[in-house]
This record gives sequence, C-alpha cells and structure tokens, in this order.
Amino acid sequence: MFRIGLTGGIAAGKSVAARRFAELGAVVVDHDQLARDAVAPGSVGLEEIAAAFGEDAIAADGTLDRAALGRIVFADDDARERLNGIIHPQVRRLSAEREAAAAVRDPRAVVVHDIPLLVETGQAEAFHLVAVVHTPAGQRLTRLLESRGMAEDEARGRIGAQAPDDVRLAAADVVLDGSGTPAELEAQVDELWERVQREVAQEASAEADDAALHDVRQYGGGAAGA
Repeated sequence: MFRIGLTGGIAAGKSVAARRFAELGAVVVDHDQLARDAVAPGSVGLEEIAAAFGEDAIAADGTLDRAALGRIVFADDDARERLNGIIHPQVRRLSAEREAAAAVRDPRAVVVHDIPLLVETGQAEAFHLVAVVHTPAGQRLTRLLESRGMAEDEARGRIGAQAPDDVRLAAADVVLDGSGTPAELEAQVDELWERVQREVAQEASAEADDAALHDVRQYGGGAAGA
C-alpha cells in the first residue's frame, strides 16, 4: 500500500486535488468527514466537547453546534488546542480503520489521506509522500470572501489558525500549484498519479524478485543436493 498525505491551506484547492485522486482510483480518506463522524450524536467525542465547552456547543437537536463552537475556538488558541485534543485521537482511530479496510480489499492500494491540519498535527513523517496544494494566502483570502461569502474577520481568522505557508511547504515532497484553474490543478494530480503508479509497480516487481530469490534459495538448493 502506498500512502499519500494531502494537505493545503483553507481555500487552496485541496478538495479539487482529492476529488481527482479519487477519480483516478485512489482510496481517499477525508479527515474532515472523519472529524464529523468523531462528534456525531452519541459519540464519545461529542460528550467530551460538551464537558469541555459547555452545553452551548450542543444544538437543540443534540448535534454539535459548529457555528457556536467555531466562534469559541477560532478566537482562542487554548480552546482550539483543547478541541484538537478531543477530536484528533478519534480521527486517527477512524482513519486507521478506513486504511485497514482498503488494504484488505487491495494490498497495493494508493490511499490518499486528505488532512487539512497534517502539518499542524505533526503527521508529515507518517506517509510515503506528502503533497501540498499551495495557493498564496492573499488569493485564498479572496476566495473565502468572494466564493464562500465569509466575513473578512472570520476568513483571516481561519487562515491565521493554520500553519504559515512556508512551514507547510517545508513539509512537502510535492507541491501542487492551486492558484490557477481547477483543470490546471487536476493536470498536476494526473502527473503525480503516474509517478506514484510507477513507484508502486517498481515496488511490486522488487517484492516479486525477492520472493523468487527466496524460493530458489529454499528449494533450489535442496534439489541440487539431492
């Protein structure tokens, strides 16, 4: 199995890259979705959030009130760290389950972990390859304001809550330029996919050669001595 860590700042274009990986045949593990699963009604994660942030963080229907919680954590570094300490262990558990299932289906699967906070959570060393979708912060701010309709304070807060671009880029094995059109980004993903497929094929060939050599040594030697 070949494991790719995919990350990028908010509004960098990471979702475009993840979708293209899935179209090409990768198993994409969406850590944003896992984070939602980790705080679903009845989950341990939701109970811990209620204990840490109070019932104001829980909506009337028993689900997480994301807007209320967002107002708390994006304005308070300590609160954000408490939230991460609740959610991240649950997400890692769910991620391991998804990856194990993919390996059972296909031992040579390419698994792409779509992780917004990959660098911030110190996971860069956990993957065969880290791909960073990079778009300058100023352009990402414009996208948040114009495409997502965020207020400027909120948009700046979201960007500021993530690692600076230079820190994220320092962790990259491959940088995908997200500043252009979606089609241009998809073309870069296609190129990376071809490279990964070559590496997977080479690894499979090497493993086959090792297995054949093992058989020769184990069985061939016995035949020669008979």
